[in-house]
Amino acid sequence: MAAAAARAAKATAGFAVAVALTFLGLLAVTFFIGRVIPVDPALAIAGDRAPEHVLQRVREEMGLNQPLPLQFVNYVKRALNGDFGNSVLTSNPVLEDILKTFPATLELATFGILIGAGLGIPLGVWAAVRRGGVADHAVRVMGLVGYSVPIFWLGLMGLVLFYAKLGWVAGPGRIDVAFEYTIERSTGLMLVDTALASNWEAFGNALSHLVLPGCLLGYFSVAYISRMTRSFMLNELSAEYIVAARAKGLSEARIVWRHALRNALVPLVTVVALSYAGLLEGSVLTETVFAWPGLGLYITNSLQNADMNAVLGGTLVVGTVFIGLNLLSDLLYRLLDPRTRDTR
Repeated sequence: MAAAAARAAKATAGFAVAVALTFLGLLAVTFFIGRVIPVDPALAIAGDRAPEHVLQRVREEMGLNQPLPLQFVNYVKRALNGDFGNSVLTSNPVLEDILKTFPATLELATFGILIGAGLGIPLGVWAAVRRGGVADHAVRVMGLVGYSVPIFWLGLMGLVLFYAKLGWVAGPGRIDVAFEYTIERSTGLMLVDTALASNWEAFGNALSHLVLPGCLLGYFSVAYISRMTRSFMLNELSAEYIVAARAKGLSEARIVWRHALRNALVPLVTVVALSYAGLLEGSVLTETVFAWPGLGLYITNSLQNADMNAVLGGTLVVGTVFIGLNLLSDLLYRLLDPRTRDTR
């Protein structure tokens, strides 16, 4: 009992150290990126016509005249306290802007991953079962197109066809101006807030805005998840226990869905988690095309205006989310697969 407790404490301590070192590395990367790129934060704040003595004073107030190691220590302290400075573009604290914009990205990415996992896993299973057939080739071609066609081009074509020509969906943005100031933003998730307010007209309008960009992200997620599911299922279907199950006379449906897929779901947890993290960090082009007021659009606008506090703060948040989802998938992997646990 004591030995088991000691192993658990050791594993917990090792996990905590790994998380701390990973986060410290992320802080170091964002800090030195901010110092290496040819953008002067003081110039962005004071303006390009400010005299030199004003720029020097701004640099002193921002601590840019201090040695780099001391700047890094101060940067880590402020980041741990949630202080990323003020945005030049909005004049608000960067953390406040992130808390306003991140729910939009979260809602969009969640919609996309639900489509990606909900369609990608069954399609991957279907392709593996029908290996070499028409279904297999169709799923593989769909995945190839998903990887090859630029997402911004598909977004523009989707707007032209489904919004401008057919009028099936709403246009850019999260919700029409008529509903913009009638919804209480309690969670920041538009579908949730409109449902809580029982404003179903606004809910339908928000859903209409979400469908096209969400399905676009979902398609790219389907392409990745279906390909990985097919690969995992092919490995499982060729395993010896599948041959034994068929020899026992089990139905093909039970073999595929109850046995092969159950074992393939263990690595698929990691695939889905990393795909979700990729949608959270990689929806910049989608948000730009659809004028979606999320974190990606916020970072893009900040970068165009040399607002480095906002850029680095947003990058740090995205990196933290990615690390968190990666660690969560690792924990779930260990829970689902006893072979990965330390039994010493």
